[in-house]
Amino acid sequence: MLERTKEGYPMAAAIPYEQLIEAIGDAVILADAQGTIVFWNPAAERIFGFTRSEAVGRSLDLIIPERLQQRHWEGYQKTMETGHTRYGNDLLRVPAVHKDGRALSIAFTVALLYSEERKVAGIAAVIRDETQRFQEERMLRKRLAELEGKAS
Repeated sequence: MLERTKEGYPMAAAIPYEQLIEAIGDAVILADAQGTIVFWNPAAERIFGFTRSEAVGRSLDLIIPERLQQRHWEGYQKTMETGHTRYGNDLLRVPAVHKDGRALSIAFTVALLYSEERKVAGIAAVIRDETQRFQEERMLRKRLAELEGKAS
């Protein structure tokens, strides 16, 4: 019989979490309860353009468009206070900002991180760059509207 991890997986299938987070194609960003970035994986570097050393220790404002920052922080603080977020299961699609200033379209889910006292200590976000898909859908909607206009 195979030895199992505490999660119930066979030991042969166990992969160190750090290796998974470093290798995964989606950005994984961890922030503390104040919104300071404490972890930034290589995919986050690729998607947002900031190196780990440029991002860690900085505010999440680094990747949030200025016009959305107030709304973001209101929701973030409420989540930290209540310990509830609907984005643990529901995919959130929002604009973001690349280091070079260009707009991005991202989709993500979050997981709340807890202290030993079971207080919300921070958040983990798993983020995918959907900029190309968003642009393609926008072009298709525009083309459809043009065709519908010609048909009427």
